[in-house]
Amino acid sequence: MAPATHGGRAKCLQRLARLDLPLPTTVALSFDAVHGLAAGEQPDMAQVLAPFEDGQLLCVRPSSEDPDWGGPGAILNIGMNDEQLASLSETIGAEAAAKLYLKFIQSYSTHVARLDPDIFDDLDNSDPDAVADFLEAYEDEAEEPFPQDRSAQLIGVLRSMARAWEGTTARLLRQAKGAPADAGLGLVIQAMALGVGHGESGSGVLQLVNSDTGLPQITGRYMSQSQGRDAMKSGAGALFLQKDARGASLEEKVPDAFALLTEYAGLMRARLREEMQIEFTLENGEIHILDGVRVQRSARAAVRIAVSLAEDKIITREEAVMRIEPRALNELLHRQVDSEAERDVIGSGIAASPGAATGRIVFTAAEAQACAARGEACVLVRRETNPEDIRGMHAASAALTERGGMTSHAAVIGRGLGLPCVVGATSMRFQIRKKRIIATDGRVFREGDVITVDGTTGNILAGEPKMMEAALDDAFQTLMSWADLSRDIGVRANADTPADATTALMFEAEGIGLCRTEHMFFEADQLIAMREVIFANASADRAVALQALLPMQREMFVELFNIMGKRPVCIRLFDPPLHEFLPTDRAGLRDLAESLNLPLSDVTRRVEALGEYNPMLGMRGVRLGITVPEILDMQARAIFEATLDACGDNEPFVPEIMIPLVSAKREVELVKTRIDAVAAAVRTERARDFDYRLGVMVETPRAALRAEDIAQHCNFFSFGTNDLTQMTYGLSRDDAGRFMSPYVQQGVFPEDPFHTLDQEGVGELLRLGAERGRRAQPDLTLSVCGEHGGSPESIAFCRQIGLDYVSCSPFRVPVARLAAAQLAIKDKLQ
Repeated sequence: MAPATHGGRAKCLQRLARLDLPLPTTVALSFDAVHGLAAGEQPDMAQVLAPFEDGQLLCVRPSSEDPDWGGPGAILNIGMNDEQLASLSETIGAEAAAKLYLKFIQSYSTHVARLDPDIFDDLDNSDPDAVADFLEAYEDEAEEPFPQDRSAQLIGVLRSMARAWEGTTARLLRQAKGAPADAGLGLVIQAMALGVGHGESGSGVLQLVNSDTGLPQITGRYMSQSQGRDAMKSGAGALFLQKDARGASLEEKVPDAFALLTEYAGLMRARLREEMQIEFTLENGEIHILDGVRVQRSARAAVRIAVSLAEDKIITREEAVMRIEPRALNELLHRQVDSEAERDVIGSGIAASPGAATGRIVFTAAEAQACAARGEACVLVRRETNPEDIRGMHAASAALTERGGMTSHAAVIGRGLGLPCVVGATSMRFQIRKKRIIATDGRVFREGDVITVDGTTGNILAGEPKMMEAALDDAFQTLMSWADLSRDIGVRANADTPADATTALMFEAEGIGLCRTEHMFFEADQLIAMREVIFANASADRAVALQALLPMQREMFVELFNIMGKRPVCIRLFDPPLHEFLPTDRAGLRDLAESLNLPLSDVTRRVEALGEYNPMLGMRGVRLGITVPEILDMQARAIFEATLDACGDNEPFVPEIMIPLVSAKREVELVKTRIDAVAAAVRTERARDFDYRLGVMVETPRAALRAEDIAQHCNFFSFGTNDLTQMTYGLSRDDAGRFMSPYVQQGVFPEDPFHTLDQEGVGELLRLGAERGRRAQPDLTLSVCGEHGGSPESIAFCRQIGLDYVSCSPFRVPVARLAAAQLAIKDKLQ
């Protein structure tokens, strides 16, 4: 018997029987047998019923391969009929016997005969003639008497459960939970432990840990004179398990039974190697174990349970690491909407950055900063964000945009900041000028209204639901330390600011794999200087203007280097097109003209002249560095001077300088010559030697194809998979969200290529780039620094093609560390 043939419940009950736990007699039907029942095949009922005593009441429970896939509900008291009513009335009392019969009549009517459950609404269960009334109501509706033969009842129950599993609705529901289309169902037939009658009788559930925290705590409920999971449905008559000041407990009522149950639970934990929940029945004080199921748990509880089992030597550390789904760590790293909270969903979009946050709606970065100054939480709502919104995103609690995809500006910055973010929320209407958004159901939310952004699910909620706080506790730290012992690929963080670097260190990143220097230029004091550079007409004028930026850049790099210590820091040279630093509205142009002391007409003409039809494919990255080399010179000098300033009297560490958007060998030659000259000048001025590593960001298809030429001048390649995906597909990463869902649903793409690396197309370019690059430079360091670096599926591919490390947003570092460890452990086990 195995979960793949009879289901998880059947396998568990078999193991409990082998532990000599007090299980009622049980028979398990296989997936094939149940499929035959659904098709109309007649089982050998004599063989099925042979293990059970004549007249013994039965129950049937579903047994799917994975309990999360669900299944039809259990049906109890099969075999109950007029004869049994009379017999049981003498042994357990007329009231208890009637209770069993009424429960079965209602279950059978609804689930087997498919009658409307409201046929019993006007009947009184407590009436002495209730059984007769219920049987009459059944006969009137079904136009036949209630079946009295146990075998006939059982066949009806089995067939109805089999057909319910194979129905269209049930199939769609379980496929939504990840079940394969042909998932099978087993059925478990079990002798009834009645739970009603004389002496202490009842039912309940018990587990040894708290499902939310994973901490040791006996939890569950027990209710006298009940069956199945009645105790969990009804709080009124249920007892606590342990002694509790709030009310009566099973421990006080039946201490011997309580002690035995906890002993059984401990035995199941040790022998089944899992925290289990026991479903039990007491019958005149005698314990019957009906079922054992894996304890439901939150992500934080799952981590603590896995660590606890490993520390108790029940499982290995490697198995503890393998038991945690990497993406589930997001629940620990960020605040989340409580799983039991009511959700008033007003719209949805792409879940771009996990976590949830509540705040008042604001529509500009300035308003977000004003809210932060007042100590008020706010949600920044934009059609789409741009670099000028970064300060507002820093100030906001969450971000919501109408446009964008997984690698849009808002998504990338949100993940870097750990800011909950939903993008591409096209189900809502954004009326930015009127400062309002219109929900899917037509409700209007204006500036100042409170909403909640759930970046984990992609939902936008009205109001402020109950939240669960992030929890980076000792169990999390222990699990991650075990993961690091197993993984064989490095994990760095994308960090643009000292705050990002501090977060990266908190999550134990091995260095910075991508520092985007342009984000520094959007601070108010640097933005003015940057605009002076743009408006300078001659090289000498630009150099003078850049002198104002040099100390700011140098100070920022010193701080980064000091935070990271001896860990590697890879700095990408200036990348964005210049127009991103210029205003587009009339008021902004007027302010710019005033700050530069130029006529408004001159400023307007210059801004228009810098415009490009497709700026993301225009004069940016290395192209800007070659045509406006003064920016490149300033950045190189800031990096080298910061290297010496940060090391003090110690040996300087080696900074990594990355050239963006390379597509030709000659580009690298020109930039390298320029940087070498700056390095020589700084060595002479400071009378100190230092070294640096030069690399390129491979984000154009041509760079990957011509990697052998380009690598001759490089120490490392870092694949920028965000832009590489964009250019390979010819897709705008900011606009793809508008049609990506239909494309994935209709099978055009298996997944959003900006979310999960396209291994066949983009991955082929990575493979070619890696092979050809190392053909020219065998010791070439290879990495991925796009957002795919935090995707478990993408990390698997990176390991496969021999990359040295991945780099991702700081809050995705733990996910990448755990995913990389699991991949290494799987390889070792194969």
